[in-house]
Amino acid sequence: MYVTCLDLEGVLVPEIWIAFAEASGIPELKKTTRDEPDYNKLMNYRLNILKEHGLGLKEIQDVIATIDPMEGAKEFLDELRATCQTIIISDTFSQFAAPLMKKLGMPTIFCNELIVGDNGEITGFKMRCEKSKFTTVRALQSCGFETIASGDSYNDLGMIKASKAGFLFKAPESIKADNPDIPAYDTYDELLAAIKKELV
Repeated sequence: MYVTCLDLEGVLVPEIWIAFAEASGIPELKKTTRDEPDYNKLMNYRLNILKEHGLGLKEIQDVIATIDPMEGAKEFLDELRATCQTIIISDTFSQFAAPLMKKLGMPTIFCNELIVGDNGEITGFKMRCEKSKFTTVRALQSCGFETIASGDSYNDLGMIKASKAGFLFKAPESIKADNPDIPAYDTYDELLAAIKKELV
């Protein structure tokens, strides 16, 4: 049995931190896992900026409420889920993902948790496990599943390379250039066709 594992941001929905950077006028928050492979370092950098500007969970959630899935993402996900089991594996947080999952038809998502103070300040974060995407793919494989994986960033490469088939999707040219052996697609039709080919 196959399970397809998808990244969330940049694949199905716009990057949350980029949207928040634009809404808040803080360009430093545009840095993502496409720019910084070390997720802990990236998150601590973000939390320091939030603290410096007195911003908390509510301000970010207000912006997330305005974000819609990418054009065609829900239809792609609906067809994929009708074809095979699908799990979204993301380094985002449940407090960010919940409203987006409603807009995507409530797919299964494995993500992380923010630690939030009574005043709404984000004081830290709790990762579900180390190298969560790679570790989750390996766990699924240990249960007898074959995995197919797709994502757009450095933190997706572990699960892509560990899977029976893996694809880059809407990835920046730098990541494509560093990983010429991984097929790269830019449209949902192309990605869906590539996944379905593996399922035959």
